[in-house]
Amino acid sequence: MYRTNTCGELTLANAGQTVTLAGWLQKSRDLGGLTFIDLRDRYGITQLTFNMDVNAALCEQARKLGREFVLQITGTVCERSNKNLKIPTGEIEINVTELKVLNAAATPPFTIEDETDGGDELRMKYRYLDIRRNPVKEKLILRHEMMKYTRSFMDAENFVEVETPVLIKSTPEGARDFLVPSRMNPGQFYALPQSPQTFKQLLMVAGMDRYFQMVKCFRDEDLRADRQPEFTQIDCEMSFIEQEDILNLFENLVRHLFKKVKGVDIPEMMRMQYADAMRYYGCDKPDLRFDMKFVELKSEANDIVSGAGFGVFDNAELVLAINAKNAAVYTRKQLDELTEWVKDPRRGMSGLIYARVENDGTVKSSVDKFYDQEKLQAWAKACNAEAGDLILILCGATNKTRKAMGDLRLEMGNRLQLRDPNKYICLWVLDFPLLEWNEEDKRWYAMHHPFTSPLPEHIEMLHTNPGAVNANAYDMVINGVEVGGGSIRIHDRTLQSKLFEVLGFTADEAKEKFGFLLNAFEYGAPPHGGIAFGFDRLCSLFGGSESIRDYIAFPKNNSGRDVMIDAPGPVNSKELDMLGIKLANI
Repeated sequence: MYRTNTCGELTLANAGQTVTLAGWLQKSRDLGGLTFIDLRDRYGITQLTFNMDVNAALCEQARKLGREFVLQITGTVCERSNKNLKIPTGEIEINVTELKVLNAAATPPFTIEDETDGGDELRMKYRYLDIRRNPVKEKLILRHEMMKYTRSFMDAENFVEVETPVLIKSTPEGARDFLVPSRMNPGQFYALPQSPQTFKQLLMVAGMDRYFQMVKCFRDEDLRADRQPEFTQIDCEMSFIEQEDILNLFENLVRHLFKKVKGVDIPEMMRMQYADAMRYYGCDKPDLRFDMKFVELKSEANDIVSGAGFGVFDNAELVLAINAKNAAVYTRKQLDELTEWVKDPRRGMSGLIYARVENDGTVKSSVDKFYDQEKLQAWAKACNAEAGDLILILCGATNKTRKAMGDLRLEMGNRLQLRDPNKYICLWVLDFPLLEWNEEDKRWYAMHHPFTSPLPEHIEMLHTNPGAVNANAYDMVINGVEVGGGSIRIHDRTLQSKLFEVLGFTADEAKEKFGFLLNAFEYGAPPHGGIAFGFDRLCSLFGGSESIRDYIAFPKNNSGRDVMIDAPGPVNSKELDMLGIKLANI
């Protein structure tokens, strides 16, 4: 037996017991007659004591040990004279009587402590060392708990976990596939699944009316903090349900996770139409931890800024304002910084207009020469601005202005510290457009995926006005992060064929790509729908991080590389020859 106890469990109740521990040497302190070692395992740290007067040879052996040596010790649990109440074992120490080095260790390339001196790339290269650190270890344990409580909830709701294939057929919609060449079928390729979408629908046809899977998915797309080339979904599908059934059940799943993992009670979730999210927040995943809703000073329905001789407003399609409460104290330097911020090419605005509500109620703006006090007061009234508030205004083309104002709203939320990481606001965003027009390709694309059902009352418009058709689709948003999305699916072959036609597929193309699904619909497909949650995103949200990478044991970097095993990498020509692949000069 390598150990009788872990390094995180011994207390004063164990005083006098003889125990055996095993773990890594966290740090050592040589005080002459005494040597102290902190021994660490996954469960915690226990202090070891070596006394020169009691056993000089053992003490000399302990002095020669280095960081991260793997040790096994036996000794007696004693009360510490100098207690450390910051750790569970801080009231005891082990007077060591036996010491065995199970393995020596090279000096680590960075300090393995909560606060380390290793940069991201270095720690990813030595990820197996990074995981020894508490902040990383705790994130992986949180992921485990999230998975455990998800499975227990789904099991209690009669869902069956079914594994679907990893080697599948490439599809023409969505992100780019990772392709896998087939040696047995030269010149042909599998794809790694972006999601198990068609398979879970086939499981509904098969009568498995409640399916879920903690499933790996793959997308060959550009990376950022909340994306990895391989990621995990909580993938779910149900038969004989309507939208309301899905919203209620999976709202309860998220409530269950918050309660079990964080001890937080989430109230009934708000619901918002996609059109309202775009109109009032400039994005389909609004962060509602703070207000700052858009106010239209000029739009098709309203205009309180035109006609004053200010051509910038007169010629704009849309003029939007937000009210930054208590921000009238912003200096000219801060406002100039904000102006440059909105001019950044990522926002692309020509400038920023602002107005302050002074302590006496008067309004001072950056365009005072065009607007008198009466008109400026109308701005303040429209924005519900009071003394001490700052009104920020952007204008221009409608879509561009909404997006830029959405970015500015979030930036002000950050600057004013309104995005409290310990506050959780969850909502459903509903009724997305079914289709979006691609001007370059001159064709419609599915906004979600091509198996999403239109709202029943919009089906007829597929023939006459496809751009006006809304999908029977829904996203769950938490604190401005889309954590899950789904839809009611098409289960009728005729309607599915019609949507393929609208998307520009010929009958032969539809049969080639999706004939297996259309054929299945001939054999009694039930009404069905589902949802998929980004499990890595959920974990990062629960853990208070922006990057999902922290919650994946062995992640890729921002270039899609695993720097630890140096992948992707080349393969030899013999392997390529067997696959019938010849590489062009790169």
